[in-house]
Amino acid sequence: MGWVLLAGAIAFEVFGTVMLKVSDGFSKWLPSTGVVIGYIVSFVLLAFALRTIGLSTAYAIWAGVGTVGVVLAGVLIFGEHLSVMAIVGIGLIVIGVVLLNLAVPH
Repeated sequence: MGWVLLAGAIAFEVFGTVMLKVSDGFSKWLPSTGVVIGYIVSFVLLAFALRTIGLSTAYAIWAGVGTVGVVLAGVLIFGEHLSVMAIVGIGLIVIGVVLLNLAVPH
């Protein structure tokens, strides 16, 4: 169940960050509300996930997968372009999350 909660936390964090872009500097009230709701739900779900998943593992996955999710949202939703260096950086984030999961006993 902890992993499902963590996945939800990641999804809401990505949603909140996308809404941050859409809010246009908090000048649009509906996306601004989405930012607040997205982050609150994300932190609540992360807190519940921490009941069964270790802090270092959960936070690394939340931050790493969330970062990759936001990058993908930027590319797919906003048409942002990635340089080769950015793609390598994303790959290193993924590798780091995988290595951390392999190194931390569950």
